[in-house]
Amino acid sequence: MNKKLSMAVAAAVLAFGASAANAGIVIPAGDWTVDINGNVNAFYIHNSSRDTNLVAGGLANTKGANGTSSSSINTGLLPSWFGVTGKKRENDLDISWTISYQPGASSNHALSGGSGSEFRQANLTFGDKSWGTVKVGKDLGLFGSDAILNDQTLLGVGSQGVVGTKGGTTTTLGRIGTGFLYADFTGQIEYSSPNWSGFQFNAEIAQPWNTFNLASSGTASGNQKAPAFEGNVNYSWAGDISGKVWLEDFYQRVYGVVGANTPVGGRDVTANVWALGGKVGVSGFEAVAYYYDGRGVGTTGLLMDGFDTAGKKRDSNGGYIQLAYKIPTVGTKLAASWGESKLDNTSQDKLDGNTALVNKNEMWTVGAYHPLTSNLNLVAEYSHVKADSHGNGNNRSNIVDFGAILFF
Repeated sequence: MNKKLSMAVAAAVLAFGASAANAGIVIPAGDWTVDINGNVNAFYIHNSSRDTNLVAGGLANTKGANGTSSSSINTGLLPSWFGVTGKKRENDLDISWTISYQPGASSNHALSGGSGSEFRQANLTFGDKSWGTVKVGKDLGLFGSDAILNDQTLLGVGSQGVVGTKGGTTTTLGRIGTGFLYADFTGQIEYSSPNWSGFQFNAEIAQPWNTFNLASSGTASGNQKAPAFEGNVNYSWAGDISGKVWLEDFYQRVYGVVGANTPVGGRDVTANVWALGGKVGVSGFEAVAYYYDGRGVGTTGLLMDGFDTAGKKRDSNGGYIQLAYKIPTVGTKLAASWGESKLDNTSQDKLDGNTALVNKNEMWTVGAYHPLTSNLNLVAEYSHVKADSHGNGNNRSNIVDFGAILFF
């Protein structure tokens, strides 16, 4: 199974009692070993929401001032996945390539780019355990990846995101925007060090992000002169008490920042965010804690609502805590988590009267994750989401979901 997908599967399996094969369908092909792998999942989702005005820049669980409810069948936070990876050893190098496809379960294609499907991976790697690994291509970003891979809603739904009359988008939001920023899948060149008795570091240059200002409908200029830089240092240990701690950072210089559709005189600014996280497991219990603090990075996706109309950075921070317990013999994992993401307004926002800008997103989730077979897992969750603006806008959503996810 390819590295990033296996990381996601491993995190979900170990954290929430799901079951999955250790590898996909392995096929010898000459010098190559080809691994066909992935998952299929779908959930029934019922979302009951009530708005007071529109909370722009927050979560999009908005269904009208009088409140209403909707039902949909949709994939969860982890999309259905079909991946193919080839591996071989040659000239003292471990070489691999990965290409994957993510079909959506929703029939509301208009809300998901017209197809409800994505191609999230196309990358190659080469290296050796003695000096590390280099990855080139498109894959899950480095900053925020540990946060999402340890989120209990990775096997479920969490926050639904945009709600349509016939379904949702390709995936739901999980805890994105209510405790961490989305790592996203992007072009990158990454170096991963060898594992030195549990210690490891990763560094990458990545496709730079443009700003997107949902509250004022503005975007940044198209071309960026410099890439984004991301780094991660982590330490893992095993034993009766096992765990992992990590420290990560994201930095990008942003050129030609745009506020309300007007470039700010060729100025450039920086966007940066750091985060600290950890997890500990003992006697069937596992706890996860994560915190981030940023400037110019927003609350949901990197650089989304990170700048005001004058190009000034907005401060943001957030995090989540999570506790899970695996029932002995039965194998079911019960989990509960709470998290929030905050975004400060600026003096320019106050001058603009930007009351629609999100102030805080908050969500708590409880869920049960049961391994019906070694590959098939049943999931049931309940999430309560709150989104408040800097004005008088707010949204309250109660989301119930149940379904199944199968790994191969």
